[in-house]
Amino acid sequence: MATQNQKHSLPNTTIDPNTGFCSSSRIFHSLRPNVPLPPPSQPLSLTDYALSLLPAAATATDKSAIIDATTGRHLSYSLFLRQVKSLASSIQSLTPLSKGHVALILTPTSVHVPVLYFSLLSLGVTVAPANPLSSPSELTHLVRLTKPAIAFVTSAVASNIPALKFGTVLTDSPLFLSMLDANVDSHSRAPGVEVSQSDSAAILFSSGTTGRVKGVFLTHRNFIAVTAGYYQLRTIQQDADEAEPHPVSLFTLPLFHVFGFFMLVRCISLGETLVLMQRFDFEGMLKAVERYKISMMPVSPPLVVALAKSELVNKYDLSSLRIIGCGGAPLGEHVADDFKAKFPNVEISQGYGLTESGGAAARTFGPEEFKRHGSVGRLSENMEAKIVDPVTGEALPPCQKGELWIRGPSIMKGYVGDEKASAETLDSGGWLKTGDLCYFDSEGFLYIVDRLKELIKYKAYQVPPAELEHILLTNPEIADAAVIPYPNEEAGQIPMAFVVRKPGSNISADQIMEFVAKQVSPYKKIRRVCFVNYIPKSPAGKILRRELVDYALSSGSSKL
Repeated sequence: MATQNQKHSLPNTTIDPNTGFCSSSRIFHSLRPNVPLPPPSQPLSLTDYALSLLPAAATATDKSAIIDATTGRHLSYSLFLRQVKSLASSIQSLTPLSKGHVALILTPTSVHVPVLYFSLLSLGVTVAPANPLSSPSELTHLVRLTKPAIAFVTSAVASNIPALKFGTVLTDSPLFLSMLDANVDSHSRAPGVEVSQSDSAAILFSSGTTGRVKGVFLTHRNFIAVTAGYYQLRTIQQDADEAEPHPVSLFTLPLFHVFGFFMLVRCISLGETLVLMQRFDFEGMLKAVERYKISMMPVSPPLVVALAKSELVNKYDLSSLRIIGCGGAPLGEHVADDFKAKFPNVEISQGYGLTESGGAAARTFGPEEFKRHGSVGRLSENMEAKIVDPVTGEALPPCQKGELWIRGPSIMKGYVGDEKASAETLDSGGWLKTGDLCYFDSEGFLYIVDRLKELIKYKAYQVPPAELEHILLTNPEIADAAVIPYPNEEAGQIPMAFVVRKPGSNISADQIMEFVAKQVSPYKKIRRVCFVNYIPKSPAGKILRRELVDYALSSGSSKL
């Protein structure tokens, strides 16, 4: 029988039913129903758990599990399951790879990547997927960090991989393709592999926006908890709308990022159809939505901005689209409003999570919550939170801003090979210090103000760059924008904006500064502007402020 975390459902008159805040412990509890999880002692891999949830209809009707939008290739659920078993069996027979080893994965998005993930996870092998466009020096750092025994890569990047214990497997080679098609019964189990839920499932890499890339150690149970939450929400949704068409999701996300990773597992476990793009391009995405009748897309905020502002969308039939799941970075309320004005029948489901939390922490769910533009939703099931004053360490009540701390079954074990960073981020009570300045409102909705480390210190004031970015993006002549701290002898730091003009616009720096000044307190005014062709961002859509700061400082005042 499944067990569950019951802490927040115990009778306690000090817990506010509207916010989930306990006045005695100063902890916010999830307002969602508890989600039963398998007993921690039960041997269970993420692969076995996800496939145990797979609806029988998915294999009985031979529905498409994965579609490659570039090639048009379809992989049915029955073929997907057969290839997962075949690849796992081939890996066991052709390599010494076994439970506990780390496999570095460097391959662009394709129908083979989900098969590779599920196969390795079923064997207890830790997957360490990384950006295939990583530079040689970045790869050297990742290899040193994760100590992989083997690498699965395409021939294009194989020369950048150092010699590994069990070598390198080329995923675009005839050998790999033959490993997918060995004669294996899709219902058989890989022999002799018992995976504990506490075993490492993946090492996913943080975006590195505020420092060197870290390897985040996530267990099978971490992802089982995330998947269980989505499975329960899906069950509730199906009960509410029995006539809903078969869900088809389009992934513009990289599968090596936590958002793409857990959304992939979610889609497979729910028996949905997943359409993948090998290489993102905006019009190609629109064509895929029209061709495959996409109903759902997980996206990053820059894509929401593009959809709201682009005229290209009028060329395509996007009427099948029902919902976009937005995460990876805060989405401004104005951007959400602009999107809804253009796509009134498409809901925005905002969420919040970190690589360190397995991608889960908070989300909106259902029509009423979707209307809360600006909020990332309520605490996810089985999750607890604190809002902590960064100066005093005091846990704060609703409607007060502080650093968000979270605790729950999806929280990482720590950073690989970095005990110091692990100790700074995870305390002895299991609380993950997110580094995000946040608050809960009077109804338990979470709002992200900004990264604590990215706040601009203007004289005695703290200025959140995200607030100014959201204002800049409301200007019809601005395509994209980012705000950074720029050193100033008198003020310490001043807000500086990097701006991408819309085609045909000649908006000036003075006009931009005046536009913002009319909408903010004097200390928040933009005081420098630099026009650029693009804003550098991580695969998750987070602004790479460090690159912009370096550019501003190296360019000097005469060039800005």
